[in-house]
Amino acid sequence: MGDLGIKIGSFVTGSLVKLIIRQKSDQEFELGQLFIAGKDRKEYSIYQIKDLFFGSQIPDNILELMAGYGLERERSDLKIYEPELRNYVLALARPLIFVKDNKLYLPKKLPTFFSDTFNIDDTHLEFFKEEKIENPLNLGRIRSGSKILKTEVILEATDVLRHHILIPATTGRGKSNLVKTILYDLMENDYCGKLVFDPHNEYYGTGTQKGLKEHPKSNQYIDFYTIRTIPGKLDLRFNVKLIEPIHVMGSLNFTQPQIEALIGFYRLHRENWIQAIFSDDTGLYQRPQGLHVGTLDVLRRRLAILLNFGFDANNNIVENGIYTLNGYESTISNIVNSLIKSKTVIVDTSLFEGAREIFVATIIVENIFNEYKRLKFKDQLKDKPVITIVLEEAPRVIGKKVLETRDNVFGKIAREGRKFNIGLIGITQLPSLIDREILANMNTKIILGNEMGPERRTLIESSAQDLSDDSQTIASLDIGEAIVTSNFTKFAIPIKIPLFEDLLEGKTNEIKSNKKIRKVSPGF
Repeated sequence: MGDLGIKIGSFVTGSLVKLIIRQKSDQEFELGQLFIAGKDRKEYSIYQIKDLFFGSQIPDNILELMAGYGLERERSDLKIYEPELRNYVLALARPLIFVKDNKLYLPKKLPTFFSDTFNIDDTHLEFFKEEKIENPLNLGRIRSGSKILKTEVILEATDVLRHHILIPATTGRGKSNLVKTILYDLMENDYCGKLVFDPHNEYYGTGTQKGLKEHPKSNQYIDFYTIRTIPGKLDLRFNVKLIEPIHVMGSLNFTQPQIEALIGFYRLHRENWIQAIFSDDTGLYQRPQGLHVGTLDVLRRRLAILLNFGFDANNNIVENGIYTLNGYESTISNIVNSLIKSKTVIVDTSLFEGAREIFVATIIVENIFNEYKRLKFKDQLKDKPVITIVLEEAPRVIGKKVLETRDNVFGKIAREGRKFNIGLIGITQLPSLIDREILANMNTKIILGNEMGPERRTLIESSAQDLSDDSQTIASLDIGEAIVTSNFTKFAIPIKIPLFEDLLEGKTNEIKSNKKIRKVSPGF
């Protein structure tokens, strides 16, 4: 036991970013494990193990022969003298950060030759407590390999959410649990509105699955919009006057003549443009000049499917879905107002397929974006909360084009939303499908386990910190384990995400107490 803690090994050779450490015989290294080395507790570096391999003073061919004797002839009398000296484990490690007087610096120096390395503990992470966090977002605890420390990773929510978060992982690694813990942690606040599009009906909670409705103040802080019959829900219905051509074009692909027809009807009739498209040729509604009958028939058919309209014997519209000709004019404004009050708005889209689900999201988000742009131009945005939008299966909508050269509203937010205090939380199994420029704009990535090589390479190439040695580490992340790489942290931080059910049962009391004192930060 030294001044820096428990000795676990010593440096042997290597370069600044590829250091070789020999493991002490009574210790056991793990992939992703953190350790320290340095002068004392005021000046030291934090390192992380990136790979493990065997080392031996015995030539390989002799080792192979000895293994053969043990396997084929069952010889048990073969001995190695001083085995703890002759055979050992080596680790490939990389420095993460240099700490001096609780200030953080990027590492630029090699450790001393044969210098000892020590196991990390919470006393080596006191720098996390130096800066007070005004608007906390708690992601979990520091993780060293599979060991969970007590130090919590808390970021400044308004910065992180405004600059977008990406949560990539394969199925079953804990994406939904992570999002629920984030939303639960942000439930009671006055600095962030949360809009959640839920295609699997898993965030609010059902009879058998616990969700955000279990929060003791859910009635005060959550608006739940759905077409299901659930106590306390709000009707997910829209008046067609709230719909604009841009919303339709963000959900379906149209030919150029069809686009011109949509815009033509809108210019002539504004909020009544949909009624005009479905009206008979009676002169009540003027039609755009040069409109081809075939084009009009296609528009009617496609809009009827999208809006779930039917027709009776007199060719009058029959409303079969969530879009209506009468009433529900305030649905959008109610959602926007709730978000400005920092509430959580959950929109249940689990009963809609593809285009209809995207259509609902587009209508809502386009109106939010326009409202915050209006406030920005009036210099009234500085007093409004950040709005974060949770998108499952994000590549379906982020970066898609409305026109050949124009992003849809989600792409616009991904590229410039931070200027208007709007950010995205994108959830995906396939980050490689997202445009590289947009991927780079998602400044915080909470990377969970992913065994697909192309997806890991995409994440590594677009991360805020250098993760070039972390491909195998990412593949080996277990359920609830993650790496946080962000422009708002000085190094990539391995974390363990709390289980949502534990939050509900009050098992993570430290998170609740630290949320009150607001004292932890992973930056300067």
